[in-house]
Amino acid sequence: MVRQAVPSFSDELDVLGVGIGPFNLGLAALLERVPETKALFLERKPQFDWHPGMLIEGTTLQVPFFADLVTMADPTHPLSYLNYLHEHGRLYHFYFLEKFQIPRREYNHYCKWAAERLATCRFGYEVSDIQLEEGQSGSRFVVEAVEQHTEQTVRYAARNLVLGVGSRPHIPARFQTLRGPNVFHSSDYLSNRERCLRARSITVVGSGQSAAEVALDLLRAQGENGYRLDWFTRSSGFFPMEYSKLGLEHFSPDYTQYFYGLDPERKDKIRAGQGLLYKGISANTIADIYDTLYEAGIGGKEGPGVRLLSLTEVEQIIPSSDRGGYRLHCRQLQQEVSFEHSSDIVILATGYEHAEPACLSGLEPLICRDAKGRFDIAEQYSLKLRNGGENRIFIQNGELHTHGVGAPDLGLGAHRNSVIIKQLAGREVYPLRERNVFQQFGISE
Repeated sequence: MVRQAVPSFSDELDVLGVGIGPFNLGLAALLERVPETKALFLERKPQFDWHPGMLIEGTTLQVPFFADLVTMADPTHPLSYLNYLHEHGRLYHFYFLEKFQIPRREYNHYCKWAAERLATCRFGYEVSDIQLEEGQSGSRFVVEAVEQHTEQTVRYAARNLVLGVGSRPHIPARFQTLRGPNVFHSSDYLSNRERCLRARSITVVGSGQSAAEVALDLLRAQGENGYRLDWFTRSSGFFPMEYSKLGLEHFSPDYTQYFYGLDPERKDKIRAGQGLLYKGISANTIADIYDTLYEAGIGGKEGPGVRLLSLTEVEQIIPSSDRGGYRLHCRQLQQEVSFEHSSDIVILATGYEHAEPACLSGLEPLICRDAKGRFDIAEQYSLKLRNGGENRIFIQNGELHTHGVGAPDLGLGAHRNSVIIKQLAGREVYPLRERNVFQQFGISE
């Protein structure tokens, strides 16, 4: 596709997107059919790359392929996953594969393919500052960005913004100073995998899908490399994610609408009890881990050692001065027993957290926050601003506390983008249906 010229400062945009992850990429794709809306999306990375450290061979998305960039809003869109397969001559291959969940590496390649076809997506631009200024036709956001290749600063003007910067790896504060080649977050796993295979002992900390995928990959390679593997988690067990059909209906526009109508304190209490809706391990991954452990013990064979230990808090990680590696001070929570454990490498699968980009600091006086300092987000996904003006800042995957468990779900991305597009275009471009599930959430007043 021939690239359009990058808009100049004089070309006022209807919307500028900060960050190009799957959600903003999906918005850019759906806006292709809204030509009257001038849009531009900026990403600091040189190309689209979705969780590259976790593109482990054999891993899949945890949602069906319908949760691509566009299908749930417009199945006829040329940037659908099925059209991607068609253009790559893989449609029959996928047909005979007979699986809903697609390889994670292929999803990443699909998104790269889509990004290359969207003239509104610009990679290698890091947004450094955003201000709200008065222009000739009213107020507008003035966005400064640094072009990474030339280090030149460019400026854009836009009536609206959409933040799609995604989440960042979360490492507990007590472990931050240890972060390095032998203590790292699971998001950096693939770049450190070869070092892991040469170690004498490895410890994985965490109990979600990322921890399980790392543990499974290390289990499969353990026989050839001979390291000891320990897997610790604070959780009460290595439990599967809720994946029943009625349970999945919580990832719907209907539940999002119901959840948004609850008061903030009740929302926090509800989310605290919903961990297995989005934080557990897929049943298939658990089965693969068990099968790998079983196969390793055939014939009474004893391997180099594996331990899976739940209800275990890693309280401290201390560099070991005598033999290298680390000493982990741990505590079994139910027994209230402390113990020490040694490991050459520690992989922290400790989850992700919402990232507020530093470029928003200039707008802080305008931003409304809740009692806990989080973004106060309206039902239609715009950040509430103190000036009450017409300029809006839409939030992608930063509204877990206001809209519920569906916020990070790929399957709801197209719906959220349809809601955003309706506000940008002033009309309903993609249908927003009120009843999408069989069950009813709450009682209508």
